[in-house]
Amino acid sequence: MTSSDLDGVSPDELLRADRAGRRFGEVVAVEDVTMSVRRGEVVGLLGANGAGKTTLIRMLLGLIATSTGEVALLGGPPDRERRSRLGYVPQGLGLYGDLTVRENLAFSAQAYGASAPPLPEALRTAADRLVTALPLGLQRQLAFVCALAHDPLVLVLDEPTSGVDVLARAALWDTIHEQAERGVGVLVTTHAMQEAEQCDRLLLMSRARLVAQGSEADIIGATTAVAVRTDDWARAFAVLNEAGQPAMLAGRDVRVVDADAGRVRQILSDAGLRAEVVAVPATIEERMRVLAGA
Repeated sequence: MTSSDLDGVSPDELLRADRAGRRFGEVVAVEDVTMSVRRGEVVGLLGANGAGKTTLIRMLLGLIATSTGEVALLGGPPDRERRSRLGYVPQGLGLYGDLTVRENLAFSAQAYGASAPPLPEALRTAADRLVTALPLGLQRQLAFVCALAHDPLVLVLDEPTSGVDVLARAALWDTIHEQAERGVGVLVTTHAMQEAEQCDRLLLMSRARLVAQGSEADIIGATTAVAVRTDDWARAFAVLNEAGQPAMLAGRDVRVVDADAGRVRQILSDAGLRAEVVAVPATIEERMRVLAGA
């Protein structure tokens, strides 16, 4: 398979799962997931630790077998030939700590029959340092460069910006969007909810299942939250939780998702707290909390 094969791949079949599931003994890691990644789109896979994101990715890439259902990579089974057109950054990064930056990139490119691309500026001064001696942020940048070295058709990134500073994170997202613009399908997991807006479409997993998918606006829908603004925010937070209104903190604002503003106002008043209480649109993180508790 060569880069010219991109035009022969269905845009709906770059990555696909059809009722895919995986069990480890009695533990259900992924259950009945149907999803796809199309050509030229960035799909965000969100969920708490243990939700099943990494297991789903490993099934999609053919690294582990499905227990139920089917998966497809580039329109067929995720075999060695199709994986040769895949760029993958796992959580463990997949780098060799006893090789230098330059050697890691050369090895990765050669494994796919490609020439090593130039190192980005941030990595040039570290080109001859062992990877194990690099800070995590630079290691993640190197893993990203290695994943792109052979001009992949599909890019799968498992927490690619974790531990990366703000400027490097922005640069990584610029590169992700550049890849999508040239027709690459991108699947990316992240715990940073502010990165959800960087994605064309979101997949939300909770307790091994896919509980929602669509744009950020689609998923949030009509869900609202109650914002509480008060000088005694710590006490307001405690009072609301004790009253069975699960509160979250956003800066010094206390927020209660999917709650009635009048009920929240009454709880605070009964506790002798003066506060401004207003209904506001929910965030994607708050919507995930509602779905996880459903």
